[in-house]
Amino acid sequence: MTLFDDIPPDLPVVIAGPTASGKSALALALAERQGGVVVNADALQIWDCWQVLSARPPAEDEARAPHLLYGCLPPGAPASVGHWLRMVAPILRAWLLGAGPRPIIVGGTGLYLSALVEGLAEIPPVPPEIRAEADALIAAPDGLARMLAALDAATRGRIDALNPARVQRAWEVARATGRGLAAWQAETGPPLLDPARATFLQIVSDRDWLAARIDRRFVQMVEGGAVDEVRAVLPHWDAAAPWAKAIGAPELVAHLRGEIDLTQAVTLGQAATRQYAKRQRSWFRARMRGWRALSAADLARTLA
Repeated sequence: MTLFDDIPPDLPVVIAGPTASGKSALALALAERQGGVVVNADALQIWDCWQVLSARPPAEDEARAPHLLYGCLPPGAPASVGHWLRMVAPILRAWLLGAGPRPIIVGGTGLYLSALVEGLAEIPPVPPEIRAEADALIAAPDGLARMLAALDAATRGRIDALNPARVQRAWEVARATGRGLAAWQAETGPPLLDPARATFLQIVSDRDWLAARIDRRFVQMVEGGAVDEVRAVLPHWDAAAPWAKAIGAPELVAHLRGEIDLTQAVTLGQAATRQYAKRQRSWFRARMRGWRALSAADLARTLA
């Protein structure tokens, strides 16, 4: 019996996994063996400026099976979990109507995947002046702590307190609406994907095994053109923009500006990626306990 034998070929598949765990290879293998379209659920791989640095599937993989929502937005375009859900909705609708292929949704952005199967609260947009106020506050030395202290207890208990973007989002919602993010989330509507009509896979990995893969891959990215990608966006670099959150990009920007050498940039980029993977694994453990677990090391051997 192989890995694929008990995965129904007629139902959508959702694959979660930390960066460098092999989830894209699994999605491609499923699409080739069973049919389907690979759909991106990674908040960094949606940007057209990051092919190498986001580890987006290369052109040869996209030639082997159809891929959607990869490199589909230019820097500066609106992007949020709500925008992503609106892009995924017609893909799922086409499958439900028998007019489109079975979606194989894969990514490492936990918020995207959780919203897909749990629903998303309809929160009013944050006015630009409050966003500017939040940007100024988070940039202050004690900004993150002050934002956290201003949140209600229910919201503090739900968000990742170590993720500045999540803390800032919660602060902005409370400041703009007068209600905590947790209160808005309590009114969440039905999910876009019925959990009873899909297969859910979570790739789990040993920390040291994954760290070694991350370190090797970051070196390969730098050798494969990541520095040139960063150089291309340097004239309009905005560290606060969603597209600029690509892991390793700030470190390579610092190198290109002459602040650190390339060796330092690589070391710092590797460390940032390992920290990102740690946050991903924590999210998946907390929010995806019922998903079928697959060993990343076993998967790598199976797909080799």
